[in-house]
Amino acid sequence: MKFFSSFLFSFFLAQISVSQSSVFQKSDSINCQRVAFSAVSIGTIWTIGTIGFSKVWYADYPKSKFHAYNDFSNWLQMDKLGHFYTANKLSKVTSDVFKWSGLNKKQAIILGAGIGLGLQTTLEVLDGSSAEWGFSWSDMTANSLGVISFAAQELLWNEEKFIFKFSYHPTNYASVRPNVLGNNFSQSLLKDYNGQTYWMSFSPSSLMKSSKIPDWLCFSVGYSVNQKLVGDQEVYLDNSTNITYHSQREWLLSLDIDFSRLPIKRNWLKALCKQLNYIKIPFPALIYSNHKLSGYGIYF
Repeated sequence: MKFFSSFLFSFFLAQISVSQSSVFQKSDSINCQRVAFSAVSIGTIWTIGTIGFSKVWYADYPKSKFHAYNDFSNWLQMDKLGHFYTANKLSKVTSDVFKWSGLNKKQAIILGAGIGLGLQTTLEVLDGSSAEWGFSWSDMTANSLGVISFAAQELLWNEEKFIFKFSYHPTNYASVRPNVLGNNFSQSLLKDYNGQTYWMSFSPSSLMKSSKIPDWLCFSVGYSVNQKLVGDQEVYLDNSTNITYHSQREWLLSLDIDFSRLPIKRNWLKALCKQLNYIKIPFPALIYSNHKLSGYGIYF
């Protein structure tokens, strides 16, 4: 939910990075103007975002003393994957912006990781002062792991061998509880975990150094939920229809594409295509749920 709003922050930064890559080449040394532009842009977005959350997201809920709240078991950990994913992408895109500015690899990674974790921590602090929520240590753990998953790969391998992605498809569950799962597409995109899937894509060629498999072709392992209508309850009875919903975990296996590895020569087009690595594109998929294996011709 809130982590998706911060995810929009990463999309904004991505577009900065894309537009810059399409006009300028990456600087081989520190470019003070670019560093200043990147820092001011990120700082401004961070400040406006924090004020916006305080005035809009939390405005309808009473304030409280700073407190912690254990929500680890809610939504079958789908929201934790959301925090992980957002922190990972925020770290990645801000690091790319600073690399464009001419900072060396290690400096850019450290700054990107710090900003990714810092933004997510800001939201957790706001949560801690709201009576509706609370500071969540499990959220912070997910945020930290998301940052580490980016930084560790860059430092160890100089690339992301494991790419984390997101996909969404509308479900009928939002109409059962529209106040919780959303009453239109945009709200359900943020709130209906039944339609969300988080993926980890990897290239066999990258892992095994094989030249027989294109390095842009990936396998992708996904996680989602089904019939999950209440955060802290596994069974929900809809009194209007007398239908009982039993929440289930779903594990998925599919194919995917690493757009950063496509053999594209034009820098601006390559930079643009790299932004597609935020999402998992539709492909056939196998789904294991409730001790049953099924398949989809196209799954998104």
